[in-house]
Amino acid sequence: MNQNTRYKVRIVSVILFFLYIILLSYFLFFSEGYGRAASEEYRYNLVLFQEIRRFIIYREELGFGSFAVNLFGNVLAFAPFGFCLPLISPRYNGFFRIFFLSAGFSLSVELVQLVYRVGIFDVDDIFLNTIGGLLGYAGYRVIRSVFYYGRRKFIRNVLQK
Repeated sequence: MNQNTRYKVRIVSVILFFLYIILLSYFLFFSEGYGRAASEEYRYNLVLFQEIRRFIIYREELGFGSFAVNLFGNVLAFAPFGFCLPLISPRYNGFFRIFFLSAGFSLSVELVQLVYRVGIFDVDDIFLNTIGGLLGYAGYRVIRSVFYYGRRKFIRNVLQK
């Protein structure tokens, strides 16, 4: 990829990441449709897998929508985080960097929810969000590999003919 294309990809990635953060902030802190109304009391879960287990066991009573949003929504909501960061800067490229950045960002979100009593501080959410960030990074690596190696293979085949 030439320098001009890299620059354009980086600019588009920064813009998309900024829009993603705005949209994520809305759903995490302001959307009343997802239980984000302010509360008088602190609501939290400090037991890993407790809420995940509860949503799996009571999925029929809670409804598929609640089940899917809690489990898959938390994962999918953070996939763009892990996908965009390496596009923005090469220093954010690496499994452990994405792991710690995803976990740290998710912890920050959960702490804001706890302090402002909006939503629920949930260690399961931190776990699922971190998995989402890592899946986004895995998607980035797959697409990067397909693009890079697929393009090299295409060029090699054209030059041989």
